[in-house]
Amino acid sequence: MKFKSFYEIYYAHRIKKAKFLNKIFIIIAFPINYFINKILFQKIVNLDLYQRENMDLFNLDLNSLFKKFNSDKGEQFINQYQKPIHQNKNYINGHEYHSFYEKFLRDKKDKHIKILELGSFKGNATAAFFFYFKNASFFSGDLYPDFFCYKSMRIKNFLIDTSSRDEIEKKILDNDIFYDLIIEDAGHYLKDQIISLFMCFKKLNSKGVFVVEELDFPDTRKDMNSNNEKPTLREILNRVLKDNDFFSKYITEEEKLYFIENFREIHLFKGRFNEIAFITKK
Repeated sequence: MKFKSFYEIYYAHRIKKAKFLNKIFIIIAFPINYFINKILFQKIVNLDLYQRENMDLFNLDLNSLFKKFNSDKGEQFINQYQKPIHQNKNYINGHEYHSFYEKFLRDKKDKHIKILELGSFKGNATAAFFFYFKNASFFSGDLYPDFFCYKSMRIKNFLIDTSSRDEIEKKILDNDIFYDLIIEDAGHYLKDQIISLFMCFKKLNSKGVFVVEELDFPDTRKDMNSNNEKPTLREILNRVLKDNDFFSKYITEEEKLYFIENFREIHLFKGRFNEIAFITKK
């Protein structure tokens, strides 16, 4: 956990809103808070070693694995987004996406697939998927890769800003890797969701699945769509389902046509709190 990342995630917004005296106090106390939280931060786990003594995990269902590794994709998790100093052991409700993932991905469970995660944070979901997809290779990208707490020969963790077309171009499109599953779980901002899907869809293998978590955030949260722009990705997908045309300034005509010609199915579901999309390719 780097000094800069800790500041940007937990303190930048507080300092921006704070009054003068409070701002000075926060700035003075920040280095002490950083070092205390760094000491308490989750230690890195080598999953290649961990699996040797935990082979039973390969037999668990996805919801059990999400709970085991504390991912909010399942029914319950311990809040991983709190600062380590405030971490408690109380379970809270998760998104309940596990049943949707199992429905669409059970047939890929034992295959040698490649998975791209956009927005991996501490890697808790990666660790769960590591045991569910026992032969998969993972490419886990995040704006703060220093928060990632797992390592393996099957995992490549990297830095990416999914709000940037240039970043997506250089770090995903300009390589020779194609994926069988792409999970978009990054910033959830309107622009990020749209460009991630329409730029990366061409990197999805035939019969691959593209997942967008918290699809409804730009429709329901002001901070994810501060200018109330339209259409959101949720609206775009609903228009495509109805064979209606759409326009977005964030994608090219070529990207739009490629998606229209190559998607097979679009399924939208409501988890416990938010919506999730599963898009399969022809």
